[in-house]
Amino acid sequence: MVSWTYTRVVPVTNTTIVALTMLLIVLVVAATSTLWAAVVTSVAAMVAFNFFFLPPVGTLAIADPENWVALVTFLAVSLVATNLSSAVRAREREALERRDEMARLFDLSRDVLQMTDSGEAISGLPAVVSRRFGLTYSAVCLPRADGWEVCAAGSLPQPLDANALSAAFTGSDAAPDRVAGAVAIRGHRSLMVAGTPVNLVPLRVGTKSVGILAAAGRSLERGTLDALGGVVAIAVDRAQLLEAGKAAELARQREAVKSALLASLGHDLRTPLTAIRVAASNLQASWLAPEDQREQSAIVLSEVERLARLFQNILDMARIDAGGVSAAERWVHPMEIVGAARDLVPQALGDHPLDARMSADVLVRVDPRLTAAALSHLLENAAQYSPPGSPIEVAAALQGRTVTLTVRDYGPGISATDLPRLFERFYRGGNAKARVAGTGMGLSIARGLLAAEHGRIWAENAEGGGAKFTIALDTEVKRPEEGLVEVDA
Repeated sequence: MVSWTYTRVVPVTNTTIVALTMLLIVLVVAATSTLWAAVVTSVAAMVAFNFFFLPPVGTLAIADPENWVALVTFLAVSLVATNLSSAVRAREREALERRDEMARLFDLSRDVLQMTDSGEAISGLPAVVSRRFGLTYSAVCLPRADGWEVCAAGSLPQPLDANALSAAFTGSDAAPDRVAGAVAIRGHRSLMVAGTPVNLVPLRVGTKSVGILAAAGRSLERGTLDALGGVVAIAVDRAQLLEAGKAAELARQREAVKSALLASLGHDLRTPLTAIRVAASNLQASWLAPEDQREQSAIVLSEVERLARLFQNILDMARIDAGGVSAAERWVHPMEIVGAARDLVPQALGDHPLDARMSADVLVRVDPRLTAAALSHLLENAAQYSPPGSPIEVAAALQGRTVTLTVRDYGPGISATDLPRLFERFYRGGNAKARVAGTGMGLSIARGLLAAEHGRIWAENAEGGGAKFTIALDTEVKRPEEGLVEVDA
């Protein structure tokens, strides 16, 4: 194009102008295309410059020796400029690739820091590595006493060889060598698994080796593999530390639960046993009037009922922990559940009148035994924290396919600090410890019993004072009838 323009359109005879123009074109090609394209352009420019502008024009012969110098100089400058431009572009590509790898490593580090579940952190790590680095296969291989634990994302034509993993793990700090067809370079190994190249990178935390990272599907630089192995090693070590911390916390909680259980049981057993012993001693007195004897007998029966309730709570807690609670659903009227719950805790209710209401006369399909047991704990809890003689309200309602049972008392309510932990095992708020005795098992047992039939329970403060506990069960309903059914229980 330049030769045609300078010979046909704008005649130019100054070879310097022509040479500079062609050199500019060569530089543009070198800056925007590959090295080989720039070299070809340089040679083509040299040939065109010789053929169209150096005498004798129209031939490739050169008459003047000075023109040879000019032609060689033009070619040399073109090639040097092309090489420099290509080198700059190559450095630019490398810088961009390193930037992308750094971004991937940063994203991976952020993903690692966001992993809080130690049980799933290591198993989910290969998928995160594959997604961030565009790998078709990645695996975190950890040595165990009985072999290798391999957590992988993607697939290979065949599993990784355990011997190759062991060789890479034991020889990660050794000098370069060859092991079973695998090339080892400063701890890195490249294996061929059914024709698929797989990089094995040692995972080190300081000087300690914790495992092997296997990666396939994309070529990564050794520096990137080292950095990737370092991040994965930190992730593995962090997951193991989280698991150890969780185990230590569970052990601490178990000790705390044991201490709380012993303290609560010691208090709750000592009180009724003392009352029974005193009442039994009084019953042996010959001077005791019949009315007083009946009163002392009632005390014995009440405290025996309290002990039976305590031991039943312990048994229920053990069944819940062992997963031995199962639901047996049948059709029942919600008021039957309220009546059964009331009959379970007659001594606890004492002089508290029970006001039970239902917004619709229906039958629901639930486990009446579990539901009544859970409701009885709510009634017992309401009676403990209500003023003497104050009523306890139970409301049964139907919302779609969900039946709710709400227990409302007129006690002091629930403090904001106690509300989030109310259903924890053996938890008793500061006010509760000062007001009434107890083990803190009732609400936790109620939640466990309802969980067996996929029910829910929550607590809140009621308008006008007092606390309100709600049980919700998703169930089948039949024969719905509108209207208000009021039962004096």
